[in-house]
Amino acid sequence: MILRALLLSILLAGCVPLPPMPQDLEARQFPALPDKAVVYLVRDYSDVRHLPATIWLGESITITTYPGTYYRWEVEPGRHRIAGFGVDSGFITLEVDAGKIYFVQQRLMPWMRYAMSSFQRIAPEHGSSIVMRSASLGGQ
Repeated sequence: MILRALLLSILLAGCVPLPPMPQDLEARQFPALPDKAVVYLVRDYSDVRHLPATIWLGESITITTYPGTYYRWEVEPGRHRIAGFGVDSGFITLEVDAGKIYFVQQRLMPWMRYAMSSFQRIAPEHGSSIVMRSASLGGQ
């Protein structure tokens, strides 16, 4: 009986979420930067595909997204591209201004045996609510 109780308490302890990291707490305050733009890439839990998706941010950063995650990307003002990696040819090009915050939602759509990313700019109110209930992938 004691062994069962111990095993049950260990299993339940594994379900406790970890506290957010300091950079995650800062990102959830949505600070703007005077000399850069901030782009939040969000992937909501409502994504019907539970597959990981590797994408390019610009030309040098690759990240892998999952349902219920977000990534904070700080960029210079100008044109920036977010694109699928490999067979995923989905993409979006953004024109961003310094001091502003942008939200882009990624969804995976079925395409043959693969998943194709669909990217869409969304309203700050909707994007920030997704961030608040998601896990951080890190960010710069």
